[in-house]
Amino acid sequence: MTKLSVNINKIATLRNARGGDSPNVVQFAIDAQNYGAQGITVHPRPDQRHIRYQDAIDLKDVVHTEYNIEGNPVDDFVQLVTRIKPTQVTLVPDAPDAITSNAGWDTIKNRVFLTEMTQEFRLHGIRTSIFVDPLEKQIEGAKNTGVDRIELYTESYAKQYSIDRNQAIAPFKICAELASQLGLGVNAGHDLSLENIAFFKAQLPHLLEVSIGHALISESIYHGIENVIASYLEKLQ
Repeated sequence: MTKLSVNINKIATLRNARGGDSPNVVQFAIDAQNYGAQGITVHPRPDQRHIRYQDAIDLKDVVHTEYNIEGNPVDDFVQLVTRIKPTQVTLVPDAPDAITSNAGWDTIKNRVFLTEMTQEFRLHGIRTSIFVDPLEKQIEGAKNTGVDRIELYTESYAKQYSIDRNQAIAPFKICAELASQLGLGVNAGHDLSLENIAFFKAQLPHLLEVSIGHALISESIYHGIENVIASYLEKLQ
């Protein structure tokens, strides 16, 4: 079964909109796991506009499934992650002013840097994943960094799914198969939803984990978080 990691950034966004501590991100992480989520993902950014660094620290003691911290490995981020020692760190090349992640790494141009980061996190016993576009050369480049996994950036799949899902999935199938052949684990995330997740999972038999936040939280407004998590788990069987 592909694991479901719930990205709780949007819960922090809602909390920050009013100040205070409601909804409480730590309690939400506890509840999500109790409802069946097999991981919790956070993506703290330098301006801490949603998940704050302190949130990431507070979550360490309550995430008993897989704890995945995403972000651009600037110095403060590296220090945060090596202090917490989560299950996994996912390196994402997002600019400080990016609304959300919008591209994968150029693993060829940034090979030396990504190799150094991978080695640093490995020293702390942290599994490392690199956020990449579904391009074969980028998968091969990721392999050359010594990373453990890749996370396929799935926005293009989500956008094209309703137009031609077979065409939308094609590059992801190729890249997932290549990654598997190279000994890389395969994760995926960005704009996956209840509408498109089952087909994506069915076409990528090597898929280990999906990280879903915005769609999952939005769907929960209508259907409830427990019901939505259960629906994702069913589709990921």
